[in-house]
Amino acid sequence: MKLLKILLILIVPLNLYSQDEVRTRFIGIRTIVLDAGHGGKDPGALGKNVYEKTINLAVVLKLGKLIEEWFPDVKVLYTRTKDVSVDLIERSNLANSNNADLFISVHANAVENEKDKNKTSGNETYIMGVHKSEDNRVAIFENSSIKLEDDYEAKYDGFDPSNPDSYILFSLMQNEYMEQSLKMAELIQEEFQNGPVTKDRGVKQDGFIVLYKTAAPSVLIELGFISHPEEELIMMDENNQQKMAECIFKAFKRYKECMDSYVN
Repeated sequence: MKLLKILLILIVPLNLYSQDEVRTRFIGIRTIVLDAGHGGKDPGALGKNVYEKTINLAVVLKLGKLIEEWFPDVKVLYTRTKDVSVDLIERSNLANSNNADLFISVHANAVENEKDKNKTSGNETYIMGVHKSEDNRVAIFENSSIKLEDDYEAKYDGFDPSNPDSYILFSLMQNEYMEQSLKMAELIQEEFQNGPVTKDRGVKQDGFIVLYKTAAPSVLIELGFISHPEEELIMMDENNQQKMAECIFKAFKRYKECMDSYVN
């Protein structure tokens, strides 16, 4: 495997910046990128009745509509608006090239072990960081999408999503946006308590390529377990998809108010 390029990002205290610099660099939500995970030839996790990619897109489009209606001053960008394949790096590039202030990636979870499918349920939100446990199966699964991309080894500097050694990269970095990302993730998990999937699996950290490559506060949401029979049916229902989108929207609204009030 090629030598990984290590990027060390130092956390710079806000008090080193003037008020104007803080406004420009850290405060205010002018542009948000909504990422419906997977798509096209990459179906994501497979339920008995639906592909993950379908649920992800339905929720993202409903979320984007809410933001556009309530905050017309916020520019909403989508990594995809239909069932197409989009490379992980292109999702991040969309955020970076548009100086996005927030990146939200929406997914649905799954387990492969048959005996666990009826008992493993709930929602969770991830931020970029050092994975805290030996079970980083979620990041491994989500990152495995790069293997469907052309020339992925060169594109991702030799990163192999199935090789634990590749994740050393993430243990050697500090995330400049961790504090803001954590805030957004916590708000999402709080709002999910009022949604159709209420089991709270918490906020977690792990090494997701799509978050690592994005230079903005970023979260990756797992709406629920598509492998759980009841949660799959919940997530397939359009009314429930709307409710999940509303939960994320309410978290976004609270996050935006927090960021806006920081300098007021």
